[in-house]
Amino acid sequence: MLKDRFRSMLQKVIALTVFVGAIPFLFGARVCADEISAAEGQEVVKKENKWLDDYHKPIGLTYNVQAVLQTAYVWRGMSVGAANIQASANVGYGGLYLDMWWNVGVEQWNFKTFQPEVDFSLGFARWGLNVYMLYIYNFNCGFFDFHNYPDKGNRLELNVKYTISSKLPLGILWATRVAASDGYLNTTGDMVRAWSSYAEIFYTQNLPYDLSLHGAVGFTPWKSCYTKYKGDFAVTNITICLRKDWSLSKHCGMMLKGQLTINPYLMATDKSSIEWHSFNPTNQSINVNVGLGVYLK
Repeated sequence: MLKDRFRSMLQKVIALTVFVGAIPFLFGARVCADEISAAEGQEVVKKENKWLDDYHKPIGLTYNVQAVLQTAYVWRGMSVGAANIQASANVGYGGLYLDMWWNVGVEQWNFKTFQPEVDFSLGFARWGLNVYMLYIYNFNCGFFDFHNYPDKGNRLELNVKYTISSKLPLGILWATRVAASDGYLNTTGDMVRAWSSYAEIFYTQNLPYDLSLHGAVGFTPWKSCYTKYKGDFAVTNITICLRKDWSLSKHCGMMLKGQLTINPYLMATDKSSIEWHSFNPTNQSINVNVGLGVYLK
């Protein structure tokens, strides 16, 4: 039964990936048709940018730094904490990059318990494809401790992200935990690795006046940390985010964002979670987050 469900889910993911990946080639076929028409003497207006691989090739050293003050910490549909400051620094060369991300915030709005976190990403980004290893360090065990704890510990993920192009910013993300904390006890008391996985389809639409609208739908294909190791397939994330940017200088900017996140899985399994839990944010299935940040580029 489990194999059948996994096979069915894998077929859906493959079909979706093929569909998303095939869209730019359809545009490419149109360009080829235009070239044939031109060869036959028909007038064709050439486009300046191609739909496929219209991203600029990374040349030399690249970097960016940003810091954001937020009212909530919501990650992949899960409410992780309350008010926080999040900062990141990224340095890259030729598509290869190293990213460090920090979170300092409180778990609840009573401000009694703080929740520090540091994430490290090492990856390669080119042609709209971004492949990276993500290491999540939560300060509740040793830095190089990769034991499979049920409730605490570090986490190591393999992430693959693909965006069609800047002209059509439709993309898909797949993330799977491959080491460290990702386990649960089965009926016999043995620790089982869940291989917790998360998939997301996202789209970002640029609007006038430096506004952008981002939408995403995320799900977990089987029993995982995103459902507290209960159930099977579940939609865990429906997100809409509106963002406004201001350019302060050539290499500095400021942003303001408002984000609404709904967790259909929590809403269906625990209807009381629809209520506002100011002192227990992790029980919320509806979250509103407002953030103000600055960045260097």
